[in-house]
Amino acid sequence: MSLEEHLATGATTIARAWALLRKDGQVLGFTDHDRDLVFEGITFRADAGLSARALEQVTGLAVDNSEAVGALRDAGLTETDIAAGRYDGARIRIWEVNWAAVAQRREIFSGHLGEITREGGAFRAELRGLSEALRQPEGRVYHAACAACLGDAACRFDLDTPGYSVELPLVASSNGQDFTFEPVTEFAQGWFAHGRLIVKTGAAAGLVGLVRLDQISEGARSVSLWDSLRAQTVPGDLIRLEAGCDRQATTCRTKFSNFLNFRGFPHIPGEDWMTAYPKAGQPHSGGSWRS
Repeated sequence: MSLEEHLATGATTIARAWALLRKDGQVLGFTDHDRDLVFEGITFRADAGLSARALEQVTGLAVDNSEAVGALRDAGLTETDIAAGRYDGARIRIWEVNWAAVAQRREIFSGHLGEITREGGAFRAELRGLSEALRQPEGRVYHAACAACLGDAACRFDLDTPGYSVELPLVASSNGQDFTFEPVTEFAQGWFAHGRLIVKTGAAAGLVGLVRLDQISEGARSVSLWDSLRAQTVPGDLIRLEAGCDRQATTCRTKFSNFLNFRGFPHIPGEDWMTAYPKAGQPHSGGSWRS
């Protein structure tokens, strides 16, 4: 019997099930049934206190709109993980399922988590459908800086190349934003500025921060991030530092020897040149705009 045939009987045993796939690969399952359900290799727990509002799904490019609401529990979604951003952009799938025969089911929603708010021991998460991606601007922007991110498919630089990353034990940290390590003499000061800091072990494992400053002073290496990691780090946690790129043509050529994959336009005229006008005493030969 299919789910449609089961629904047609008029006496149904229907529940909802949610699956969350975080960016770190962890999968969590929840259901509003009073017992756990298992299908597609996922255990959907009944003790998570998760519920959802009715889905609003429309034609065209409008974004599907709904919310998931639930209690913050140690066995399910924890306030610590939500605050750390581990669920930001997580993929979510929702099924209607016959809890008496889980093979009878249909997927009614697929998308991602949007804004998550927390209040009074509970959370509220916005659900965003697949059409959300169609609302994003596309196309290249013509400017002097590179449009690729270091190490992505456009850049093609391998950050595992010797000399461009290092893993170090943490000596001290402050506010999840300032980190201190033993001195690493083989990397010049500022080598990791504009790069990434990745926590490999500890409570903040898997979290990534963007490096603002990289300094060497008083026998220690100090790294500061643009934003706090929002999770606790302690001395001894293993940290990976990756070389930074300011997306300038000179940096791409001299630091990474990767100018072939540079995705900017270093010779495009700037605003000063575009608004320039003839001045007495200056050559007006029509030659190169650069001296």
